[in-house]
Amino acid sequence: MEMKNVYELSNERIDYTFKNFDNIYLSFSGGKDSGVMLNLVVDYMRKNNITSKIGLFHMDYEAQYQMTTDYVDLVYSKNSDLFDYYRVCLPIAAQCCTSMSQSYWLPWDDDKKELWVRDLPYESINSSNHDFDFYTKGMWDYEFYEKFSKWYHLKNNAKKTACLVGVRTQESLNRWRAIHSEKSYKKIEGKEYTKEMYNNVYNIYPIYDWVTEDVWVANYKFEWEYNKLYDIFYQAGMTIHQMRVASPFNDSAAETLKMYKIIDPNNWGKMIGRVNGVNFTGIYGGTTAMGWRNIKLPKNHTWETYMEFLLDTLPKDSKDNYKKKLQTSIDFWKSRGGCLSLEVINKLRDENIKIEVIDSTNYNTDKKPVRMDYLDTIDIKEFNQIPTYKRICIAIMKNDHLCKTLGFSLTKTETQKRKRAEQNYKNLKEKI
Repeated sequence: MEMKNVYELSNERIDYTFKNFDNIYLSFSGGKDSGVMLNLVVDYMRKNNITSKIGLFHMDYEAQYQMTTDYVDLVYSKNSDLFDYYRVCLPIAAQCCTSMSQSYWLPWDDDKKELWVRDLPYESINSSNHDFDFYTKGMWDYEFYEKFSKWYHLKNNAKKTACLVGVRTQESLNRWRAIHSEKSYKKIEGKEYTKEMYNNVYNIYPIYDWVTEDVWVANYKFEWEYNKLYDIFYQAGMTIHQMRVASPFNDSAAETLKMYKIIDPNNWGKMIGRVNGVNFTGIYGGTTAMGWRNIKLPKNHTWETYMEFLLDTLPKDSKDNYKKKLQTSIDFWKSRGGCLSLEVINKLRDENIKIEVIDSTNYNTDKKPVRMDYLDTIDIKEFNQIPTYKRICIAIMKNDHLCKTLGFSLTKTETQKRKRAEQNYKNLKEKI
């Protein structure tokens, strides 16, 4: 059987999408991955003389590099014959790791218009003109992404809708999970790069098996447009694996937030007044001061007592949030157990750590569930898989309010609680 490269496979996946879906849109962030996917789609459409427009969705987070804004503008202007644009500029909750008391921030918040980093872009979808029946101010961005797909499906009276997403599994564990999730997501004909979001609404991941080198080889070989911010990153000494274009205040961008000072000083001056803690993170992001690299335990402390000390420095709501997450994690490891490989299990036994290994699990994995108590810390390569108080300390110092450091994401209960608060606030405003 002939071996195909990732470029050929991606084109086959795009071809399958256009031949089997009557309603298609592309999710475009302005980063290297979604940019490559967009170029693949543009080339496919022009080569096959496809004149029916598809959607192009872009979530604009207000605070971003000017070069990213310029790149988005360029993409829009060069491909207006192929795309219907959905440039969303709404006050939607985005993760915030710069503040110890604020787990999210709201781009384009009308109540803080005087603090906006920049003006609304031309032809944007904003608070004054949107027609999203699912939208509420302050809803989480990832929830908006998902519900937009259903809205787009119903709006166009579609039979089958595809959202093309530029995700590569190499980038992070969360991206790997998005495709290879243990949850029973329906896939089309067993195709690994598909995932059903709603009935007849699918995410399609055409470049999920690309690596970073593939992206830059393709950009060079086909002379594709890309975000020129990456050239500046390269000149600053960053490797191609360190370069990330993301919402500036989330945890994946904290280590490089300081780059804004040099690359985009005009925006930086506005950003430090936009969200609490931005300047501190710009100075200390990526250092031990914010839980990065090898943090040191203060003298006369265990990691558990240091955790208690850190918790006592926080506002009550933040402290209660971390304590609730910790208790959930403790209960999980005691009752259900976390899945670990045989290699890690043997390392725990070599350390004489008391564990209970369970033979079977409902998860689709070769690993074994292991019940155990929280440790203070452990010096093994797989440290981030083991429940320790040191990991809690790292989460607190990173302002990781969702405790992604411990494997958490926003729970269904937390999402529903936020929705109720938003609705109550909306009802109150209507009465005034």
